[in-house]
Amino acid sequence: MSNKLIGDYGEEKACDYLKNKGFEIIERNWRTRSGEIDIIVKKADLLVFVEVKTLPKGNIDVLKRVLNPDKLKRILKTSKRFLINNRQYSNSLIRFDVVVIDMPGFESVYHIENAFTE
Repeated sequence: MSNKLIGDYGEEKACDYLKNKGFEIIERNWRTRSGEIDIIVKKADLLVFVEVKTLPKGNIDVLKRVLNPDKLKRILKTSKRFLINNRQYSNSLIRFDVVVIDMPGFESVYHIENAFTE
């Protein structure tokens, strides 16, 4: 299976999980020149930017490597652009989560709330 198919599968599984937790999907694969946000969800006054990592052969070290400081900076920069372009969310509480899919030794959907901040 290609990396794109694995990623698409993981994002679909993450969306299903988040919907079941009561979140409304606002955007998927929201892109700018600086980066991409995999999923943006909303629940009440909370707006969550979600990074999805599908790691069927991964471990915690692989997760740390793929969520390196440069990746996190790009997510933060891209989320700021989203907020500038979507002023209706300007009064929302903001959170950055990571959803890990199919990593051995963890639940099939492992949700890390408040995974990082600015």
